[in-house]
Amino acid sequence: MTQAVTQARSVERIITGQAVMDGAGVKINRILTQTLQRRLDPFLMLDNFGSDQANDYIAGFPSHPHRGFETVTYMLEGRMRHKDSAGNEGLLTNGGVQWMTAGRGVIHSEMPEQEEGLMSGFQLWLNLAAKDKMCQPWYRDFNGDQVPAYTTPDGVAVKVIAGSSHGVAGAVQRPVTEPLYLDIHLPAGASFEQAIPPGHNAFIFTYQGAAQVGDKEVATGRMAILANSPQADGLRVHADAATRLILVAGAPLNEPIAQYGPFVMNTQAELHTAVEDFRAGRLGEQAPQ
Repeated sequence: MTQAVTQARSVERIITGQAVMDGAGVKINRILTQTLQRRLDPFLMLDNFGSDQANDYIAGFPSHPHRGFETVTYMLEGRMRHKDSAGNEGLLTNGGVQWMTAGRGVIHSEMPEQEEGLMSGFQLWLNLAAKDKMCQPWYRDFNGDQVPAYTTPDGVAVKVIAGSSHGVAGAVQRPVTEPLYLDIHLPAGASFEQAIPPGHNAFIFTYQGAAQVGDKEVATGRMAILANSPQADGLRVHADAATRLILVAGAPLNEPIAQYGPFVMNTQAELHTAVEDFRAGRLGEQAPQ
């Protein structure tokens, strides 16, 4: 099944991430920040972590709460152990994905299981609709070989983390936000096309090489926000040299966003309730698989 693009989206603007520290002192490139949440609704945050210096990541992310959204952790290289308040536990390794729906509340930790070598990957925050924010938590780990993948005739290797690409259904499907999350590896001289529904907000992030989208080059470590146009039906990307990038797209919720750290709700009153529930020990309930 092919997904021909008749009119490709253009690049609206290119974003340089911000160097931040999170968790217990992990160095992160925060690409999608709060200032972009409205423009890239339903996505709330995208962090890229990557270092071969243990001091940059070894402290990890000790126990912390979440409510009102989903987290998608994609490990390119390294080993990260997840534990949560429900007793769920998993080890993310090369190519693995952890998808967690925090819903009404989860307390979890994400700690490196390595003391040297390269650790790199992404964490994406995906908002939940108001009607789903207090849903029962859900969690699933996918090993690298459990994430659906395919290779095009041009040799482009695609991992389908969420959504669907060229007839291949991803590891996770979500009916409301309809997220598409692809990891795309283009060999030198290759091109790739992907259909994106009009109205969906979309972006790419190049983490190796340089991606050519129309007349714009998206260099390593840069995000390109793809312009919304009623006529444009997808992405067309080319690479002169070997290039790796992620493509993320989703249907906007068009709802109010109220955020206080790890809590994302729709109103300030709901945020106050989330903080009080956490302080009273009511937030870390079981998250059955």
